[in-house]
Parts: sequence; structure tokens; C-alpha cells
Amino acid sequence: MKRPKLKKASKRMTCHKRYKIQKKVREHHRKLRKEAKKWGRKKPRKDPGVPNSAPFKEDLLREAELRKQRLEELKQQQKLDRQKEQEKKRKLEINPGVEPSNMEPVKEESGQCKTKLGKQNPKKLYCQELKKVIEASDVVLEVLDARDPLGCRCPQVEEAIVQGGQKKLVLVLNKSDLVPKENLENWLNYLKKELPTVVFRASTNLKDKRKIIKMRRKTPLKSEVCIGKEGLWKLLGGFQETYGKAIQVGVIGFPNVGKSSIINSLKQEQICNVGVSMGLTRNMQVVPLSKHITIIDSPSFIVSPLNSPTALALRSPASIEVLKPVEAASAILSQADTRQVILKFTVPDFKNSLEFFTLLAQRRGLHQKGGSPNVDGAAKLLWSEWTGGSLGYYCHPPTFWTLSPHFNENTVTDMKWGFNLEELEKNNAHSIQTIRGPRLACSILFQSSGLTNGIIEERDIPELPKQKENKQEEGEDYEDIDSDQDSVDEDDGEKSLDMSSANETCDALLDESQAGSLTCSPNDDSQSHLDLQAPRDCCPHVSTDE
Repeated sequence: MKRPKLKKASKRMTCHKRYKIQKKVREHHRKLRKEAKKWGRKKPRKDPGVPNSAPFKEDLLREAELRKQRLEELKQQQKLDRQKEQEKKRKLEINPGVEPSNMEPVKEESGQCKTKLGKQNPKKLYCQELKKVIEASDVVLEVLDARDPLGCRCPQVEEAIVQGGQKKLVLVLNKSDLVPKENLENWLNYLKKELPTVVFRASTNLKDKRKIIKMRRKTPLKSEVCIGKEGLWKLLGGFQETYGKAIQVGVIGFPNVGKSSIINSLKQEQICNVGVSMGLTRNMQVVPLSKHITIIDSPSFIVSPLNSPTALALRSPASIEVLKPVEAASAILSQADTRQVILKFTVPDFKNSLEFFTLLAQRRGLHQKGGSPNVDGAAKLLWSEWTGGSLGYYCHPPTFWTLSPHFNENTVTDMKWGFNLEELEKNNAHSIQTIRGPRLACSILFQSSGLTNGIIEERDIPELPKQKENKQEEGEDYEDIDSDQDSVDEDDGEKSLDMSSANETCDALLDESQAGSLTCSPNDDSQSHLDLQAPRDCCPHVSTDE
């Protein structure tokens, strides 16, 4: 017979009993405090240390101090190792495609550890990674900023893609919500004559799915809405079916055009690192989109220093560091419509760029010590807004369409083969209708500087100033060594001349002394001894044992 299941005893009690227990506990604690006051608290005994009478006291103290230092160093080293491991784990979580071997130091024969990045110019590494992406890709997406599409195209890279074999090049007009619809349609009609073009607007506020989100909004923000994703998916999927096997898609472009944001939008997850600052992506990163389509993120193009100041200011991440902020922002301001700039930034009329930056600093409250306007700060503000993803400006496409010099009619036909262009045109029209772009009167008209030249070969990258200084120092060292060697040779030559002249005089004196010894009488021994003694003193190499 089974025993009946007994319920657990309840912990509930009457208030009278609970209060009585609490009172007893308080009394017990009070009693303990009284006893502690009465007997006093026992202080921990101090270490008496080594007595003075102990032998070798100084040695013992020194050993104890050294042991203590070693323990502290060991603890510090362990702490640093833990921090490094945590940083590596964080980097792998953020960028799972980056191999950890790229960051490990390389040991040389001399025993010194130097990282790979420290040995080589980082721009050369970017070129190497970009070449890898182009070689590995079947389809290459060149991302263009819709505000200045022509300025985001690089003829050198496009020519390398054409020469690379059977590779397809597709243009992606990103940030299309920052330009008026009429201007976007004009650019689309201009670019699609040469290459397949997709209208796109990447979502910039995606959350990482690996992190737990407590609250979810029913209506997504404007920055979370992606436009043009379906059209790009259908374009790549149709080409993959025509191609007959799995394809790899490389994403390339200048800094801050939104390459990583497009990959995140297609994946609907923050896989690639994105931010406001330029040049965040430094290595190629492989992201699988589906079973048959893999997308590859790449570092940005390296801008050639031979471009115009406006192109350098807009497309180069180091333009603020190399150029002065006022010069970079002045180059941008010189190509913009003055009246629309005044309306956009709500400043009075200005005569030159310096006056504009002064007015902008006063308007935005940028002041230095003493109350003077911070002109450099205002210039950096304009540059960051112009290269960021918030300011709306636009450029007019060229009035007459001309084929790019690195393309021909056969190349254009080959690039369009395999894509469903009719479906792409319908998807682009739907995307343009969905986009809520700014009005033409609210945007700033900008004068484009044309195609931006880039560097794809490592040998064309200018050397860093430190490398030049090192080479100059090495050259100076070689010159110093040569000059020292010449001076040593001259000294040796002078010494040899002196020795030869000394030998000649010595031989002459010996001949004279021998002649004198033959003619002198036997009684003149002292004189002959003196005559023979002189040459022996001047010629130390002559032996005296004759």
C-alpha cells in the first residue's frame, strides 16, 4: 500500500511569533556588542619580522623583497594576458571572418617580435586584400554614394576587374534617400547605359542578433528600413541560376560609401563592423548569404595623391590629418552652391571660406579659450557632415553620355549578360517610389570633380615619412663609411710615402758609411764607429748583428 504524499510544511506563521523571533535576534546581537565592548576586539598580530640578532639578516630581507617583486610581476603579466585574450575574443565575436593569425607577432631570428602591420605600410596591405577580393569574386559590387556617383568610381579598379577575366561588375547606388528623386532617376538612366545599376538604401541601425533584446518595437525606425534589398537579391539569384554553380560576390568602393552596411542589410544582422569614421574595414571578411551565394567585404580603395583637393578631402580618410582641416573643408565648400549652403546652415552671407567657418562656429557655439570662435572645429564639423550619412546634397550627371575610356562595347555587353535587366528596372522603379528623398530646394547643389583615381599596385603607393627618414639615415651612414674609408686610405698612402722616403734616405746613408769605412785608416776606429752608428739609428729595421 502506497503511503499518501504528505504536503510540505508551510512556512507561514502568525505575526506575534514572527515579531517575537525578531525581538530575540535583536537582543542577542545587543548582547554580543556589549561583550565585544567589555573584552575589546583582538587585533591581528603583526609580523615581527627578522630579529636583529639573526645572522644574514640583510640577505634574508633582500630575498624576501625580490620574491615579493617576482610575485607582483607575475600577477601583472597574468592580468595582461587575460586582457589580451578578452580583446581577441571580442574581435572574433565582432569580426568572425578575421583570422587571428593576422594579429599575432612574427618572431625573427634575432628574437625580436614585430607584428606584420608594423613592418609594412598599411596601405599596401589594403591593396593586397583588395586584390584578393577581386580575384576570388565572380560578381563585383562597386558601391557608389548617390550624392556623387561619378566621384565614387575608380577607373583603375574597374580596368583591373575587366582584365581579370569573366567577372561581372554591378553598380550599387547607396544612400539614395539623401538626394532628390528627380536627380536619382537621372543618375540611374545615365549609369545603366554602361553597367547594371541597383538603387539601394542600407539600414544603418541593425541590432546584433547574438545580443538579447529585452523590448522590441512594433514599428521600426527609418534607419532600420532597407530599400532595394529584394531587387539585389533577385539580381544575384538570377545570375547564380544562369551561372550554374555557387558564386562569390565581392563588395568594393571608396571609404564611407556603405559597403559593410549593405552586407549587414542583406544578412539582416550586424556582421560587419560599421561606424562614422572612415576606413574601419581593414581585412577581407567572408559572409555566407545562402547556400549558393557568399559575399566578401573588402577594405576601401586607396586614393591617389594626384587627385584634386576636393576629391582628396571627400574620399581619403587621412585628408584631415594630411591637409589642414580648414584647407580640406574649403576645397569642399568651393564646389558647393553658396546660396543653398547659407540656407542649410542658417548663417549670414559670407565672402570667403574663413568667414563662413567663423560664422558657423559662432552659430554652433564652438569657442576657444578667451571666447574666440574655433575655426578648425567648424571646418572639421563641415567635413564630418559632408562625408557622413546625414547631409543631403546632389550633383548633376553629365549632359552627354560617353563611354568610359577603360570600357568598349563588347565589355558593356559582356557585363550585362546573365542578368535579368527588365526585372531589375521594375525593382528600381519600385525602390524610387518607396524612398522619401529630400526636396530639390532643401538640398545643396555640388559640383562633382569627376572620376577619382585610385592606387591598386603596391609599388605606386608613396612611402611613409618614417620610412623615407630611415632610408636617408642609411644613405648618410653609407656616405660616412665611404668618407671614413677614403680618409683611412689617404692616411695609409701618406704613411707608405713616408716609409718609402725614409727607406731611401736610410739606404743612401748606409752606402756612404760603407764607403767611409773603406777609406778610413786603422787608427780612426772611433770615427768609423760613429759613421756606422748614425744610419743604424735612423733605420731601425737594419739588424745590428753584422
